Amino acid sequence: MTTLTLLCILAVVVWVGLTITLRISNREKARTGDLDLVDSITTKARIIATFQKVALLSSIILLSALAFKLYHDNTAYMEPHILEWINLVVRWTHVVFGIAWIGASFYFIFLENSLNRTEGLKDDIAGNLWALHGGGFYYIEKYKVAPEKIPQHLHWFKYEAYFTWLTGFLLLFIVYYFNASSFLIDKEVLDIEPNTGVAIGIGSLVVSWIFYDVLCKSPLVNKNFLFLVIMFLFTAGAAYVLCNVFSARAAYIHVGALLGTIMAANVFFVIIPSQKALVQAAKDGAELDVTLGQKAGLRSLHNNYFTLPVVFVMISSHYPSTYGSEWNWAVLAGLSAVSVGVKHFWNIYEQGELYNRWLLPAALIGLIALALVTAPSNPATRLKDAPAVSFQEVQAIINERCTNCHSATPTDKVWATAPNGIMFDTPEQIVNMTDRILNRAVITRTMPQANQTGMKQEERDAIEIWIYQGAKIK
Repeated sequence: MTTLTLLCILAVVVWVGLTITLRISNREKARTGDLDLVDSITTKARIIATFQKVALLSSIILLSALAFKLYHDNTAYMEPHILEWINLVVRWTHVVFGIAWIGASFYFIFLENSLNRTEGLKDDIAGNLWALHGGGFYYIEKYKVAPEKIPQHLHWFKYEAYFTWLTGFLLLFIVYYFNASSFLIDKEVLDIEPNTGVAIGIGSLVVSWIFYDVLCKSPLVNKNFLFLVIMFLFTAGAAYVLCNVFSARAAYIHVGALLGTIMAANVFFVIIPSQKALVQAAKDGAELDVTLGQKAGLRSLHNNYFTLPVVFVMISSHYPSTYGSEWNWAVLAGLSAVSVGVKHFWNIYEQGELYNRWLLPAALIGLIALALVTAPSNPATRLKDAPAVSFQEVQAIINERCTNCHSATPTDKVWATAPNGIMFDTPEQIVNMTDRILNRAVITRTMPQANQTGMKQEERDAIEIWIYQGAKIK
């Protein structure tokens, strides 16, 4: 009943999302005090409530139909198929919201960095900017604190963050927690129970936010360089610990998840409450606390620097040369440092400062250095006297260790179709994929996934020797 449970969780998440999304305008507009508007909102609320009930009932009916089909009609094939489609929908949604969130972060930091702060400004204006986009001219003003009258329609940049985190956590659950024994746990790294692994994963998110939040509330937050060093060491330490607990791929994803959790928590616990307090104070005619805006702005800036490391982690599963390296935690730390350096270059560049031109070439050099450091050693000395390995030996190894997933008819409980369309059913298919086999099974040792099939080192060595000797079928 595990798949049914997952479907139910997904339905609840969808319903909660509908609830939050459809009530956004109600909460914001009702504060205006416009009675006609309030009446209109009340009518809309009834419609929304009805829609939610229909959506929930439809979800229950759909889930019941899926459950019936899943457990009474071709169960063995339907379960991985349904899981794959759930994965697709959630991942797609996660990427869409993530793009919106990161785009907003990039835009507003650019806006902050590019404001005119000196020429022809009114007393209550902190800066302004003329912009051209899509054939139209735009004029933006930033107030020092708040306008005398809060406008009726005020857009809040928060739901992009909330839904990015919600879909991301759901994706973490679907891929790594739901299949913990397959994707989260690598017994060659650490032999732990799946539930223990899930608890460690969730715990790492909570601990990371607490550490960061405490650090931000300490005097160290005003010492930029020291703060950066501490956060870098913390991230590197987290990467080291997680890479020695989970499978390398799962460890990388969890580092990205803990950074994403910090970013979303910044929005939920600091940025939005500060903004709401400023809005309420302006409406009440009370004295505005400028420190609220300063704290929110600082957290927003931190989020901006976290974006590029998180984006790398999101795509890292496609590049086993990074997480499959012997020094995978250091590679992640190095790439995070490189990406933060690039982001800092652009942030300073947007302010018109040119003293940090060295950052961009330094980041490029760092990137090249990481590629060189992680490069595999030349096998010529080690393998030149190795005994011949036949294709039949290699094929037997691949059939035993790999074709449960990489086949036209997979027998694995997770994969309904061959991952990435890679199949090893014929000698020609194996030979055509020798480069991929060498990288994944021999050099990085990231396949089989979490070594579920128990491939031995001598089997990896045999494959390497066969490829070194020309990868011949006969």
